[in-house]
Amino acid sequence: MLKFDEKKLIDSVRGALALRGRIEEIVDGVCREGYRNILLLGIGGTYASCLQTAVHMKEKTGIEVLVENAAEYLATGNKRVGEGTVAIISSVTGSTSEMLEGVAKAQKAGAKVLGFIDVETAELARMADWEIAYPGNEQLKFFMAADRFMFNAGEFEEYEVMYDEFDKYLPEALAEAEKQADDFGLCFAREHMNDPIHYFVGSGNQYGATYSYAMCYWEEMHWMRTKSIHSAEFFHGMLEIVERDTAVTVFVGEDSQRGLSERVAGFLPRITARCTVIDTRDYPLQGISDAHRGAVSHLVMHAVTNRIDAHLEKLNCHPMEIRRYYRQLKY
Repeated sequence: MLKFDEKKLIDSVRGALALRGRIEEIVDGVCREGYRNILLLGIGGTYASCLQTAVHMKEKTGIEVLVENAAEYLATGNKRVGEGTVAIISSVTGSTSEMLEGVAKAQKAGAKVLGFIDVETAELARMADWEIAYPGNEQLKFFMAADRFMFNAGEFEEYEVMYDEFDKYLPEALAEAEKQADDFGLCFAREHMNDPIHYFVGSGNQYGATYSYAMCYWEEMHWMRTKSIHSAEFFHGMLEIVERDTAVTVFVGEDSQRGLSERVAGFLPRITARCTVIDTRDYPLQGISDAHRGAVSHLVMHAVTNRIDAHLEKLNCHPMEIRRYYRQLKY
């Protein structure tokens, strides 16, 4: 398989799950001292992770959760951010200017910051009140923090059972999902490598997946034109521009908003011959109970899209690491 190291993947997920003890220590301390609300602050791909975390939390908890794009927060602010706010952030480089300025602004307002920063020596890591350095697995780290806050609020009784399953089975389950998706990824890449534009539709934690995949992967890394649409909005505009040859892919997950995407997936074959449905239910996830699959369905989707990316990169002879403008020019 192209660009697939099974041991590395398993070790990476297992290592991320092993951070839970440190995350619990930090969150438990915050809860003992008291807090007022949680701010999920990001930009680009990390903003997508914030969106996924927020939708994961809002049906389970009464905790006030704020979601801010760092650049918007710098421009507009948010009066609810202040003393008693706990900001949760993540960054690969720890040097993104909007995040540096956004964190400084939140801290000036009185917020404290829990930072998942891949590089522990980065400036953003030094700014955080609590910092955990570990590369990759951003969504998993966000969810572990969110779940602990909800558990401490008495709103997540299945916390221990769920994470016991994840510790035992999730790393291997995600590796198996990626292996299972390889043939599909090659077929999808061949079919869509020359699309003039491609639309990705999703809801729940899959909307963050479509948002990130369209913008950060197809646009930024593959230089392919695309757009992400929330399933709830599909029937309020986008459906009118879909024609027989319009390429649309629907991400169908397993959280409470699954039905929104199923509705789109059921309608699309009536108006386009180029509709693809990626359903995380098609991947067994050995050892993970049905009740807990929704909490990781976005991770399963990422395993699937990893295979698409590996084959697109080879077919288009376009290394995903190169950039024309991002961090190459001043803007």
